[in-house]
Amino acid sequence: MAKQPVSIWWWAFGYFAAYLPYSALTKALSGGHLGPPVSGNAILPLSTFASLLSMVVFMYATGWWRSATRFQLGSWSLPRPTKWTTLSGLCGATILTTTTLAYTISGVSIVFMMLLLRGGMLAMAPFIDRLSGRSVQLASWLATGLTMGSLVVTLVGRDEDFSLPFVAVVDVAAYLVAYFVRLRFMSKLAKSDDQEVTRRYFVEEQLVSTPAALFALAVLAMVGVGPLEDIRRGFIELPFSASAPWPLLIGVLSQGTGIFGALVLLDKRENTFSVPVNRASSLLAGVGATLLLWGLGVGKPLDWREAVGAGLVVAAIGVLSAPALLKRRAAPKG
Repeated sequence: MAKQPVSIWWWAFGYFAAYLPYSALTKALSGGHLGPPVSGNAILPLSTFASLLSMVVFMYATGWWRSATRFQLGSWSLPRPTKWTTLSGLCGATILTTTTLAYTISGVSIVFMMLLLRGGMLAMAPFIDRLSGRSVQLASWLATGLTMGSLVVTLVGRDEDFSLPFVAVVDVAAYLVAYFVRLRFMSKLAKSDDQEVTRRYFVEEQLVSTPAALFALAVLAMVGVGPLEDIRRGFIELPFSASAPWPLLIGVLSQGTGIFGALVLLDKRENTFSVPVNRASSLLAGVGATLLLWGLGVGKPLDWREAVGAGLVVAAIGVLSAPALLKRRAAPKG
């Protein structure tokens, strides 16, 4: 009997379970609640290094590395990416870097940047499905609208500057182009009934994305101008400080979000289904992290906009899960 694939909802739960402590610890460390405050950019080098080590451990522990394409080096048979998974992995590294940089650009609303990054990804999912020849269920359309609504509601009544400098436009464009290419490749090469095909793509992409992200950070550290100076400090100062264990833990959790988030997106169904599941998991984790920090007395309480947004996300999850639940109930017993 063929082994049943793991439900997308288990991967979504793993994404949520890793994202909540990841975002809470990052916020606490950068806010000075775990010792001297450490900027987000300074956290990145050590956390990305820990992510790289976590990726290697995960691949070895699960044995999934055996699914990768192989090449012979003397008597060794080693895993390697193909040209397509290499490009997809580079897109993953671009997404990681641009996401972090998006929240360091001075004079730009963080809320507005979140809307552009996450909302742009949601908006292009149906378009990618159309290009890939995939039909989109009504439930997926509804969930996309609800998840988009949860992002838009965060702007209600806020007195913030929503203008964008050129560097922010470039950052958002790079993020969305990277996701567009990555989702197109996933749709064409990885969203399959054959679990081995999907796993091979996942493994080969992971072999590229985190090492490439660490290399990109090293390049940015050498530039070391403005906010990038903190990245340099993250390489040469933070590893030798008392705060070093926290970025290492953040990196392990970050790799968890990368693994589970990718497995959600690789679900064989249309992107208009998997992308809202991915976004909903991260949004709910953000709400959970806010509540956790508030409960510990080191953060602000949940804003009413965030509460409404969380309600819309829960509604989106209900819409997405309803067809499968109804089908299961309608199936004959025994």
